[in-house]
Amino acid sequence: MEWKQWDELPEIMKNEEVKKYFQILEKKKGQLILKRLFDITLSFLLCVILSPVFLIIGMWIKADSKGSVFYRQERITQYGKVFKIYKFRTMVTDADKIGSLVTTKGDARVTRVGEKIRKCRIDEIPQLINILKGEMSFVGTRPEVKKYVNAYTEEMYATLLLPAGVTSLASIKFKDED
Repeated sequence: MEWKQWDELPEIMKNEEVKKYFQILEKKKGQLILKRLFDITLSFLLCVILSPVFLIIGMWIKADSKGSVFYRQERITQYGKVFKIYKFRTMVTDADKIGSLVTTKGDARVTRVGEKIRKCRIDEIPQLINILKGEMSFVGTRPEVKKYVNAYTEEMYATLLLPAGVTSLASIKFKDED
């Protein structure tokens, strides 16, 4: 896990609101290292165990529609770094060019297989690769696209002190929201 000193943070993150959270996290460096070791170990094991699932879902997606098995999109993680998030593709190719970044219920861009994959939330499984690479963690704030990060308030930048997560309290609490 990468940990920067206050003076090494991106300028946009250096404000009094973020500093409060930075000081709390600085005291928890040991716990954060253990969390990273947990992330590496579990993501590696799950990648190995779920490799047949990756293969089956990949074939299912390919049989249903043209395009890549994976959907990749630039997102923002720790310290404002840009990374490519991996998901199983659940929409038609170039869906983000056809419509909104936000998907709504009954969105015509979602494929038949994509609908089933989303319902079970297994489209997120490839993010195990992002965790293994250190771009994400199992638990943390969901990674946003740059457009939304640019609209952050000063306090919201504190979420960028840690790697983005696959799941969070908010994503569990609001999982059924459209």
